[in-house]
Amino acid sequence: MSRVGKMPVAIPQGVDVTVTAEQISVKGSLGTLVRPIHSLVSIKNEAGKLSFVPNDESAAAGAMSGTVRALVANMVTGVSKGFERKLNLVGVGFRAQATGQKLNLQIGYSHPVVKDMPAGIKVECPTQTEILIKGADAQVVGQVAAEVRAFRPPEPYKGKGIRYSDEKVSLKETKKK
Repeated sequence: MSRVGKMPVAIPQGVDVTVTAEQISVKGSLGTLVRPIHSLVSIKNEAGKLSFVPNDESAAAGAMSGTVRALVANMVTGVSKGFERKLNLVGVGFRAQATGQKLNLQIGYSHPVVKDMPAGIKVECPTQTEILIKGADAQVVGQVAAEVRAFRPPEPYKGKGIRYSDEKVSLKETKKK
């Protein structure tokens, strides 16, 4: 059995968890997340802690119990604290502007790039070269950040482009004559 799957998930104050036979619903101050439960794992809510038990002794059930536990822990964290990714724009004239649910990027193309945010995702631009993507679902926050980064990934010679705030870009040496 998975070592991760053996650890229970504590439910903080203000978070409501509903477990049915086929799905789990987590409701908190930042929203509600619903996820289907895998058939190899059963979830028990005992005294404010969620425990995950594989339904049989197979290796797949043990591995899946750890996976489901990690996903549910992210759901609980997301509805209570939320997730955020920070992106930086590096380049002369590169600018970002958040207007409502749209992110306008000027990143060296002949036209501005406009990205619509999905439901449940908030985007902020504290400065013209910083983008903050916030939301309750960790997977969606990471996916939106990856899509924004894909508009202009950092190039290896000058390092210009959109990068994560904690990303290290190793620069290549230019060609010698």
